[in-house]
Order: sequence, then structure tokens, then C-alpha cells
Amino acid sequence: MPDGSFVEPFETQGWSSQLVFYLNGTRIALDGSSIDPDTSLLSFIRSQPGLTGTKLGCGEGGCGACTIVVQSKHPVQGHIQHLAVNACLAPLISVEGKHVITVEALGNSENPHPLQERMWKLSGSQCGFCTPGIVMSVYALLREAAYRGQLTVEDVELEGVLDGNLCRCTGYAPILVAVKSFVGDYLTKVNGNGAEASSGAKVDDSLVVPFNFDASGLDNEDATKKAKAGACCGSNGCSEASTDVSMPVPSGKDSSEPPIDATAGAMGRTAPTGSSTDIKPTKPKGCGRADCCQLDGGKGPASTAPTHSFPRFEFKPYRPGVELIFPPGLQSHKLAPIKFGSKGRMWLRPTTLDQLLSLKAQYPDAKLVGGSSEIAIEVGILGRKYPVCLFVSDIPELYAIELPDLKSDKPTFTFGANTPLSEIEQVCKDLTKSLPKTQAGPFKAIKDQLRYFAGRQVRNTASVAGNIATASPISDLNPVWLATGATLIARNESRGEFELPLASFFVGYRKTTLPADAIIVRIIVPVNTSSDTEVVRAYKQAKRRDDDISIVCACMAMRVDADGTIKSAKLAYGGMAPFTIAATKTQEYLVGKSITSDTLEGALDVLAKEFDLAFDVPGGMAAYRRTLTLSFFFKFFVTVSIESGRPLDVAKELSSTEEITESIHRSISSSTRDNSDPYALEVVGKQEPHMSGLKHVTGEAIYCDDIPSIANEAYVGLVLSQRAHAKIVSVDASEALEQDGVVGFVDHNDVPNERANWWGSAAIDETFFATDEVISHGQIIGAVVAKTKLIAAKAARLVKVEYEDLPVILTIEEAVAAGSFHPQYDRRISRGDEISKAMSESECTLEGATRMGGQEHFYLETMASLVVPKREGGEVEVYSSTQALNDTQRWVAQIMGVPRNRVVAKVKRLGGGFGGKETRSAMLTAVCALAAKKTKRPVRAMLDRDVDIRTTGQRHPCLGEWKVGFTKEGKLTALDVQFYANAGYSLDISGGVCDRALAHLENSYWIPHVDVRARCCKTNTVSNTAYRGFGGPQGMIVAEHYLEAIAEHLNLDIDHVRKINLYKEAQKTPYHQKVLDWHVPRLLEDCRKESDYDQRKQAVEQFNKEHKYRKRGIALVPTKFGLAFGVKAMNQGAALVHVGPDHPQYMDGSVLVAHGGTEMGQGLYTKCCQVAAQELQVPLSSVFTSESATNTVPNAVPTAVLDLIGSAGSDLQAYAVYNACAELNKRLEPYRQKLGPDASFAALAGAAWGDRISLSATGHHATPDLGYVWNEQKETGNLFHYFTQGVAAAEVELDTLTGDHTVLRVDLKMDVGKSLNPAIDYGQIEGAFVQGQGWCTIEESLWLKNGAIQTVGPGAYKIPGFADIPQVFNVALLKDAEWPNLGSIKASKGIGEPPFFLGCSVFLALRQAVKSVRMDQGIQKSAEFRLPLTSERLRLACGDRLVQKAKVEQKEGKEGKKGFFVYI
Repeated sequence: MPDGSFVEPFETQGWSSQLVFYLNGTRIALDGSSIDPDTSLLSFIRSQPGLTGTKLGCGEGGCGACTIVVQSKHPVQGHIQHLAVNACLAPLISVEGKHVITVEALGNSENPHPLQERMWKLSGSQCGFCTPGIVMSVYALLREAAYRGQLTVEDVELEGVLDGNLCRCTGYAPILVAVKSFVGDYLTKVNGNGAEASSGAKVDDSLVVPFNFDASGLDNEDATKKAKAGACCGSNGCSEASTDVSMPVPSGKDSSEPPIDATAGAMGRTAPTGSSTDIKPTKPKGCGRADCCQLDGGKGPASTAPTHSFPRFEFKPYRPGVELIFPPGLQSHKLAPIKFGSKGRMWLRPTTLDQLLSLKAQYPDAKLVGGSSEIAIEVGILGRKYPVCLFVSDIPELYAIELPDLKSDKPTFTFGANTPLSEIEQVCKDLTKSLPKTQAGPFKAIKDQLRYFAGRQVRNTASVAGNIATASPISDLNPVWLATGATLIARNESRGEFELPLASFFVGYRKTTLPADAIIVRIIVPVNTSSDTEVVRAYKQAKRRDDDISIVCACMAMRVDADGTIKSAKLAYGGMAPFTIAATKTQEYLVGKSITSDTLEGALDVLAKEFDLAFDVPGGMAAYRRTLTLSFFFKFFVTVSIESGRPLDVAKELSSTEEITESIHRSISSSTRDNSDPYALEVVGKQEPHMSGLKHVTGEAIYCDDIPSIANEAYVGLVLSQRAHAKIVSVDASEALEQDGVVGFVDHNDVPNERANWWGSAAIDETFFATDEVISHGQIIGAVVAKTKLIAAKAARLVKVEYEDLPVILTIEEAVAAGSFHPQYDRRISRGDEISKAMSESECTLEGATRMGGQEHFYLETMASLVVPKREGGEVEVYSSTQALNDTQRWVAQIMGVPRNRVVAKVKRLGGGFGGKETRSAMLTAVCALAAKKTKRPVRAMLDRDVDIRTTGQRHPCLGEWKVGFTKEGKLTALDVQFYANAGYSLDISGGVCDRALAHLENSYWIPHVDVRARCCKTNTVSNTAYRGFGGPQGMIVAEHYLEAIAEHLNLDIDHVRKINLYKEAQKTPYHQKVLDWHVPRLLEDCRKESDYDQRKQAVEQFNKEHKYRKRGIALVPTKFGLAFGVKAMNQGAALVHVGPDHPQYMDGSVLVAHGGTEMGQGLYTKCCQVAAQELQVPLSSVFTSESATNTVPNAVPTAVLDLIGSAGSDLQAYAVYNACAELNKRLEPYRQKLGPDASFAALAGAAWGDRISLSATGHHATPDLGYVWNEQKETGNLFHYFTQGVAAAEVELDTLTGDHTVLRVDLKMDVGKSLNPAIDYGQIEGAFVQGQGWCTIEESLWLKNGAIQTVGPGAYKIPGFADIPQVFNVALLKDAEWPNLGSIKASKGIGEPPFFLGCSVFLALRQAVKSVRMDQGIQKSAEFRLPLTSERLRLACGDRLVQKAKVEQKEGKEGKKGFFVYI
């Protein structure tokens, strides 16, 4: 293929180009020649009408938002299987002959699947963007459980079912509660009618799996009482089928919907859409209640009646005997060879091994595709081209598994190259249990590595051969094959089958000894038959335990004879060289030696010398990686000594050797909410589910990119700077414009005038399009406009830009040294004596520096926009995933050169925002608007995850240089702080972030003399922006640092130091505002008692005395978070409330509410509707909010950082709704008097309408008592409206050999005033905490020396997953308190942001654990106080002898002066 095009071989002539599969029960037949060969399954699904529930979240299989279920026959065993799959990775050809099930097939909002219903009612969604993917992962679990006959809590939480799904909002706990409710027995053998299950048993169609209260951690006391009272069918049993809402209604009409599967699943199949009046319910066994007395032999499963421990709901019963069937049309479908594609890329799907070998002989460079977990990323994100792709996953000959025959002389475990990783994982799990310990080692190693290999969706499709062939230097599995002596069987046409020992298979970076025309057929793993003791163990350390690539991985195998002599040793490592490598020198050293401590020490010395990494080694973390090689070997050698019956002294000294031999694993988690509503009114204050929640779980919720395509629509593909700072010499888009489907190119030359290209927030200091110079890697230079997103993305890569490099400033330290600051910002807060005087008069002083990294927002929905020109008077309609509609309107009008009144900006909901979509969303929308103007057509865009991260900004990395004065008793006397934030290339709203940081540098502690200052560093990095907490957490963590330093300096208990420095009621802050309604002291005391903190603190101390390689820490931390925008003018809300009277024009008396806020999952729409329903005295179901738009509520402030999760949002918008309703009530009062108290609201409205009284009212609210003037240094007015307060107690456990940790328990208690909706507030607390936990532990943004950000997706940037949340997670709200000074709506408080900082309690607890390790080592100096406290920093902070052996010194001079990564 010299020209890169496909030449069809003779063998494929006559092959079909038709793809046949089923989608939600409907047969799909596609002509492959009519579709783009790069089209993913996700793109196809989303192109179908009404199937936008499956989302694009990352494009690399790392977030799970695109999860669907593939129902298919196993290629060898023939049983029906249900596999959760990443649709973003799956090529269309992969589902040929299979049934694709999306979230829409399960149910809709009128008749949801029980899983969807429970996820909604139990608050399992917030923004809802990730929710359909989570639902589908669980759905696959339930379907498979029905065939296995049981679902256990371990299946839900410990087997990695959800490790491929991420959620940024909920904190995961309520999702797990909902899923665990399905735990139970799923299969019963019956003699009557029933469908055949795969095991041969029959499934009773009437079987109901009861709601499992115990597994969910929910109290069933009320339900039990109700059941005992006979509140079901009565003593005579049921006589009629239930019409209760808990009973789904089967269709009584013909429908195009998929039929019901009687083999496995739930009674949740969606009833057909349309009129339900003709639908007659069938009469199943019993009344339909889950606790019906006629079910289960009259005993009936436990009722799902409401309980006092969670909101009062009835739940649908779950019937595993009724579900979607495998389509009959596929039962007899035979796989046939397929070919389709274009000149640029051709797909071939052989179905036999011979066909594959023939094709590989003709096209040795053809890309073999199985799970597509790598090629999809290479093509979709990296833009690589593969002219010929051979899809190999439908070749049965490559699937066989042969279990070891222990009776043979040389037993082996053999499996086909295409065997999915999840199948091998299960087989090895079974073998580990069944084989003798001395033979089970290889299978335990394989099992252990596969458990944490990628996500479940990837493991379901990816194969071992694919993993081997890619030759990744950090493959989790390749060290296992080397250490176990595995052999690879390859085959090509010329040689037939031949062996390739994996010990010599990897020869360079991504290079192997596999001939280009050969394929891997199977892998053979030998089983030990000698009398020697064989021990095999595998190890892996990553940033996050689940679904993460290795930093270092290893597998080690050793045979020891009866005399304790080492007969063989194999040590294989990944992450220590450009390819998987064996520690040959260490292996040679070990063989022939005895299992002794001297042998261990000698081997460690050899190993330390064998892997010598440079300080700037690619991938960074040189010292940590070297330390891990030693730590893994130490763990292994101690394990061998125990297994061989010769435990080393180091093992004998321990109370439990597991702290060395085992990795940290989670236990089953639990979560509680105190769940009482003491301030509930008729509507307000009740735990109402999120009003969009049901649409979230069914996939019906519409986000920006879900809006149906508009005629003549185009897409933009951004052209981004590849330099951090450079002059633009030229931009050449000619090649891009020549591509088929490209309709244009826009850049600064298309902007109406030079001024229109400039924009900004606090300062107009950046451009939409770079002109003569780029000042950040990832800055927008231009955009290609094309007919499809794929074409636009491909063409954008063809735009040629020439640069002339200029000097680069990346870090805070570089900016400070160069004096590079944004000149518009320089602020200070001071109170008390001149700071040098106050310090000199203090009994003690300390100084230090607190350094913290940034944080990627990682909202699951990336930036999205759709601009629709009206072609009349310059009118344009804009749909944007934005938190700031008015700003969107402003900048679109500017760049299009029209007045703002021609632009209507709208948003229905966002898939998360967290502040990231407040200002930075304007860039993408402006680009789309200019493209729409130039091409005269609608233009849309939704950024790929990597582009979103490169362009949109993050939480600010910060540095606080502090000096603190205090008494000998630990009382604070003076504070001096110079605070820096890395703002990036533009100011954006960095000044506001620094303002809030300055105002929170004392956290909850009173300090008489204060002088704190802040500057915004100007660097050549992405412009950083608002993020949940908006600088508050960065300020408060500085306070916790200097308090910890004081406690250590004076040898005082840190809890005592915190307690004696707390504010007292009405004391003033450094900005002269009284602290009123001060509940932190009580919150601390309550949490201390309710969490058994004092007893657990003693237990932690005892644990640390008894353990050397595991340490625990515990911390109790308060927060005081000020609520209000920093700019007084922004503290206002506006609303519009319409009432429909009882009149033919409306017929229902419903209420339509609009306001200036945007819904991001924080429940703002729900809370505002609750306020309206409460004030108008109508049911909540009668109130609705459609969207937010600039033509209904003008001049709205952004739903910004302070109300991104309902913080000030409810304060402003709900109060405005309240005022609008008050006006309506005033107008309706005469009719209440006239018609009487029993008159319906609709009747009142109808009477008013008849008298020509307006039933539409606007409301406005301005936060009172604000007026702080910056830099005045005197009392001028309040900076905040009030303070939301809270405390957290966190307990952690640390593996001191790896740096891995787990959060054992967290107790949170928050003062939220009188909550408008506790269910929503609980979710905000949990979600904010977990996000804060991520910021201070695992979330680390890394830059390269050229200024490019390296962590551009879930593969490199890790947010907390299901397995990272606290194992015990308790949340409570303050009750029985008074708030006499709280002037907020219904005396509620904003809650979305304040709990974020409490996630730092995990960080502070980990520091306590590290302190214990260092004390054991005799190290008195505290570890560096730096966030995030990653596994690397934790391990190196331990400072033990292994760390010292592995230390990598930074060389002097130019070479190696900087590490591989830059920490900005």
C-alpha cells in the first residue's frame, strides 16, 4: 500500500458490506459503504432519534458515560451474555450479529425500570450526565446475576463492576445504596412454567427479588411494622391486580418496543408511548407489591414501604423473570466475513483463522483490532491513520480455554488470544481457589492484576493478545507472563505455528519479536509440578486503585526447596524501562542463596543498582519508581519466607504479616444520613427527589449536544496552539479547506473589528482568536467548519501553523522571580497592629510555605454550544453549556457585531459545571457564533475531553508564604501571609479567587493582628478560573498548616490548638465582619461524640504502636465558608412566575417558573419550584421550570462558583421566586376571600383572569448588608451575607511501603440552617467532600516542559472513583439550633461549596499517619506540606531506608536540572 490506500485482495471479493445488528430490539441493517469507517458505536447510537441517553464523556473509555450493554451469544459456549461496553471505543463492526441495549430500552419516565426508579428516588443522580452509563453498568450486573442465580454485596462493590464509571457530583454513596437494594437470590427451580436459564434451571416468572434493606444500609423498621399489620392483601389474600404505582403496566396493545425476556431481569420494560387509556394491566401473581402475602409461599419479600431512615417512597418490585430477550432474529444469525470502508480506511472482519492469516500475509501492516481500547484513542484523539483494520474478535478459534490437567507431566493453562480479560479473570479466580497453593501462584497473580486492570467495560472486550502485542512498558500483565515463564504461540502463513517465549518477546519501546505478518494464537502458562515451594505474586501501584495505569507494576516468582535454598527467581517489572524488563542481575544474585535477612538486604542493594533512573526520566517520579521496585521486592521476599516456612525476623516481629504481604483492599462500604426533616413545611424542607432525576436515569434529560440536528448544520474543529509562547509566523488552512465536507475556516481575520476579538471578565485582556502571538499551549488560533464532527476534527489537524518561540514562564516560582503579575490585581487585608510589631511582640513565631496544585473540573459534560442564526435582523439563538447566560449573550453579540437584544442565550441543564463553565464557556460559543455568521448555517460543537482540558482552565495552583505569631499555650496572635495564585495567561476571575483566599486564611480561628496580601501570577499556561470553593479551600488549608506547625512546635495536641483558637460569637474577622450564629464549637463537640472520635483517636495511636508498615491517622477539622459574591452588584437574583388559570387556554392552573440561575445538578430548579409550590400552596407537581434564557429573565448574574451547587443560588434565585409569588398571592388574596378556603388554586387563578388581573409576576432579590470595600483596612461593610459552617472527622490507613491509602471512615456534620430540601443538601455535602478529597490526594495536574498539559483525560488525570470514597460515610445536619441573624430564604444556607474544604480532613489525617512513620525512623522534621498528597509524595515522605536506597539526586548544571514534569 505505497499510497496508503486499500487494494482489495482476491480473498475478500464477494464479502458482504452489510452490518446487521439489533438496537433496543429493532433490527438495523447498515450498508458499510455509506458510513464513515471511523464512526464509533456511540456516534451511531446518538445519531438515532431519541437515543441521546448514551453520552460522550471522554472518548477514551475512562469515564463510563457511554456505557451500553451488548447482548450476544458467547462465541464458544453459546450462552447469552450481557456485557457492559464503552460505546465510545467500540467500532460499529464490533456489534455485527449482536443486540445493543441502551438506557432508553429499560424504561422511561412514565414507566421506569426498577433500577432507574431506585437510582432516582434514592438520589443517585445530580447533574445526571454520567447516570445513564452507571445505570447500564448495573443493568449488565443484574442480567448476569439472574443467570448466576444470585447477586451479593461483594458482586456490587468488590468485583470492579463500577470501576469503569465516574461521577463528579454525587460522591457515589447514594448510587451504591440504590444498587445494593437489588442484592438477593435471583433463581429458583420450579416445576411449572418458566424460562430455561443457562444453568438448566428454570426461572419463575413471578419471582420477586425483595428490596434489600440490610445490604443498602437502610432501616426497614416501619416496613416491618406495616407488614405485620397486614397492610397488604388482608387475611383473605388478593383478589385483584394492584393498580398502585409500584406496579408497572405491561402493554395491552401491539407495540414496536422490544419483547420481554422471561429469562432474566426486571418488570421494568418501558410501556409503549402514547395513550395509556387503552392499556389494560395483566394479572400477575399477587397484588404487585414487593411484600405481597401471595409471593414466596405466602411469606412475601420485605416491603419497600417508607421508613424513617430514608425518604418515604414506594418502590417497584424487581422481577428477574421478565426482561429484554435476545432477539429471535439473531438466534440463527451466522457470522460471515465483512468488508466496508473508504480509500482512507478499510474494515475487514474475517470469521476464520485461515481468513485472518491470509489477510495478514497480504497486509502485514494492517492493524488488528479486538477490544479497540487502544486504536480508538489513537485514531480519535491522536489522529493516527490505519488504512486497513482487521477486526478479529469474531473468530471462535481464538477463544478456547484449556484448564490445567494436573495429571499430565507438564500441566499448562492455555487460552486463546481473543479471550476477553474478564473471562480470564473469572477463570483464574476459580483456579486460585481450587488448586493447591504451590500451584495456584500464577493464577493468583493474573487474577490480582486483572482485578485492577482498566475498567470493567474494557475488560469485557479487551484481550490478552492485544495487550501483549501493544507492548506497553507499563502493562499490568506483561510482567506476569515474564515471571511465570509463559509462552506465546504465534502463526503466519509461511511458518505455521511457532513459539515465542515471552521472556525475550519485548525488545524495545512498543517493539516485539512478533513478525509483521504473524498473529498471536494463544498463550500458554506453565504450572509448577516440582516438589519445591513456588510463590508467585504480582504488584501494581497507580495514582488510583481502580481503573488506572501503573506507575510501576511487577510480578515475581520464586521456587524454594525443602532446605530453604532458592532454586529459581524471576523478577519482572513494568514502568522501569521502555519495555517490560526482568531484573536479571538480581535474579542471578538470588539463585542458590538461602531465605535469610542477609539475602534480602543483598538483593535490595543489587536491585537498587540495577534500576538507575535519571532525575528527568520520561514519565517522571524517578525516586518513587525506584522505591517501588524495592518495596515490591521487600513485600515479595517476606511473603516467600512465610510461604516456605522460614519467616524472616521482620515478619516475626509483626502482629500480622498481612501489613507487608497484602495490599490495602477496601471492605464493604456503608453510608448513613441522619434523614430527619425537623423544619419541613408542606413542600419546602421535605426530601423531594431531584425534579429531573427521573429523566436522568432514563436518558430522557436533554443536554446541549442532545438537541436534535438542524438542517444544514455544521461543526467546528478547533486549531490550537502547540507552543506556550511564540510569535505566529503563518497560518495555512489550505489543505484543510480542500477536504470533502469542509465548508470554511474562521480566525481573527473574520472578526468584525479588532476590538470585537478582545474579551475577558475582570479585565478585557485576552482574545477569542490568537493574532500575532500565542501565549499558552492550547490557545485557540482558528477553527475548521465542516459537515460532521469527524471531518472537522480531521481537517483541523491539517492546518499548518509556523511559530517563532519566545521565553516561557510556567510556574508560580518562575513568575515571582520574574515579577510577572497581572497588574490589575494587588489586594490586602489587615487588622490590628502593624504586622512586624505584632510579630516582634509574639512569644513565639514560625514561618513556612503551603504549596497546592490545581484541579481539573472534569465535569462529565464537556463544553458544548449550538448557535442558530435566524437570518433576520442579525437575530441568533444560542444554546450553551454555560453557567453565565448573560455573558454568553454579551460575547456572542460582540463577535457577531450585533446588539445584545438580537441574541437569545438558553440552557436547560448542564452536565456539571463547578465554576468551570462560568466564564470560559464563552470562548467556544464565540467561535461557533462567528462560524455561524460566516457560513450562514447553524454551527455546533462539543469539545473532546482532551481539548476541553487544554483550553478551559482549572482551579488555581497556589502558594502561601506565611509567618505566624502565637503564645506558648498555642494561642494565635499574629498572621502575615503573601499569597500567590497561578492565574495563567489572562486574569479571568483570578482576582475574585484571591479575594476569597485572603478572606479565609484564618479559617475558623480568631487572630488579633493580621496582614495578608495576594497577587495573581501571569504565566504561559491555560487561564485558570472559578472552581468549587473559589479560593476558600486554598486559604483555609494554609490556616491548617500553620496550626499544625504550632502544635508540633509546642508538642501540643492539634485538636487542643484548634479548640482554643476558635472564634467566639460576634468576634470580628480580619475584614471586620462579625461572626454571627456561630455553631462551629457545637458542631465539633457533636461530631466528636457522634463519631466516637476520642476513642478512635486512642485506637489509632495504639494501632500505630503495633504496626510498622501500616499506619493510621485521624483528623477533626472545622470550616467557616462565607456566602456572597465578592462583587456587590452580582448579589442579586431575578425570577418570573406565570400562573395558568382554570380556563380552556390552560385547563390546569399550573405554574411556570423562570429565574436567572442555571441547573447543573445542584437542584436549583427543584428548590425554586419547591419555594413556588409552598408559597402558592399548590402541589410540587404543578410547578415547572423549562429552561433558563436571557429573553425571560434579563440581566441575570452568573450561576457561578458561589451558587454552582446551590450555594448562593437558592439564596438569590429562590428568594426572587418567593418575591414573585408574594406578588401573585397579593393579587389573588381578594379571590381567596371571595371563593373561600376550599377553592382550588386553579379556580382562584381563573377568577382573577376573568377580572383581567395579571397572572404573571416578576421577582427580584438583592442580598442585604453587603458593602465591604477592598484595601481600605477599616470597617466598611460586610463582605459576606453569612457563614456556612461544618466539621469533618476522617480516619485513614496508609501502606507505608507503597504510598497507597484508603479512607476508613468519615463523619460530616454541617450547619445548613433550615434546609429547603435535605435530600439535595445531603447529596451536595457528600459530593463536595469527595471532590475535596480528590483535590488534596489523587488529583494532580501535570505539565510538560514545553508548556503542554499532560493530564488531558481520565487515563492520566484521576478523579475519585467508587472505590475511593470513605468505607464508612456518615452525614448529619445541625438541628435544634437558632439562626436569629440569618436573613436568607426560609432561613436556609448555601451548601454546595462549603463541604469541599472538609475533604482536606483526609489529607490532614494522612499527614498524621506519615508523622508516625517518620517518628519510627527517627525523623523529627515534618514532611513537606504540599497538595495533592499523592501516593508518590506519601511514600517518599516516609523517609525509610528503602526510600534512601532509591533516592535520585538532581544533577547540577543544565542536564537533569528539571524533572520530567513541571508543577505550575
